[in-house]
Amino acid sequence: MKRFIELTLVGLAVVMSLAAVGLSDATETPAKVELLWPQGAPGAEGDQEGDKPSLTIYLPSKDKSTGAAVVICPGGGYGFLAMDHEGHQVARWLNSFGVAGFILKYRHRRSGAGYGHPAPLQDAQRAVRTVRGRAKEWGVDPGRIGILGFSAGGHLASSAGTHFHKRYGGAADPIDRVSCRPDFMILLYPVISLTEWFTHTGSRRNLLGKDPDRKLVKSLSNEKRVTPETPPTFLVHTYEDKGVPAENSLYFYLALRKAKVPAEMHIFQKGRHGFGLGSNSGPVSRWPDLCADWMRGLGLLDKKQQESE
Repeated sequence: MKRFIELTLVGLAVVMSLAAVGLSDATETPAKVELLWPQGAPGAEGDQEGDKPSLTIYLPSKDKSTGAAVVICPGGGYGFLAMDHEGHQVARWLNSFGVAGFILKYRHRRSGAGYGHPAPLQDAQRAVRTVRGRAKEWGVDPGRIGILGFSAGGHLASSAGTHFHKRYGGAADPIDRVSCRPDFMILLYPVISLTEWFTHTGSRRNLLGKDPDRKLVKSLSNEKRVTPETPPTFLVHTYEDKGVPAENSLYFYLALRKAKVPAEMHIFQKGRHGFGLGSNSGPVSRWPDLCADWMRGLGLLDKKQQESE
């Protein structure tokens, strides 16, 4: 009962806050869902909804559009997807300042027939490729496509930004031959390391199983995968996060700094894990504005750049 009350209160607060800032009507284009692989995903074990990764497409109105786009990876410990407060609400927020949002419904341990690595990363790579390959159709600049992830979705997003040189699965069609490297990353209370003391063991178990190969675990500890080619990154965490400690973001930020990759990080004192947009959550609710400013500083929201291309 206590858990139910907490969830109800959180949901009510989110709805009220979204109404207050006008995000409920921030997009003028209704969301549309498209399968990533219309003919079936590689390695699919069944034909249920959870066996079919997809994108939910939120496009901003043409007069607002900047040409930037973001693939959104909801969290859920690789065992479910928080599609509302880490998906639909985030896409509407992006639309509110002219950025297209593409919510990725990726395969995980409890979807369809049940999936671990490499299925989620296959889906993330395909999502970036799809947005880039169909950029003109959706009014997107193919050079301004980012990826955003929460919690385990942050691990998936950071994997997309550090494993783009490796192809997971063959090239089934022309989309699979497009670059899958994100141009920037936005990571919210992300799971990063799978080897350190602060690892989120539930995410690691769902992704890799109970007794994974040590080399595989190390290869997917993304603080160890940063290179100068890793995309610019924006990180948000809280000191109070007990589910996924802030060391995940700290280690990743230090790796980015060592590789001289542009990065910005905000560690707020207050805020429990899973705050989404942070509405009515105190100072952490500033992160969406800080993130938009960061994107603006990188030129990602410059409409003139899009119009001149």
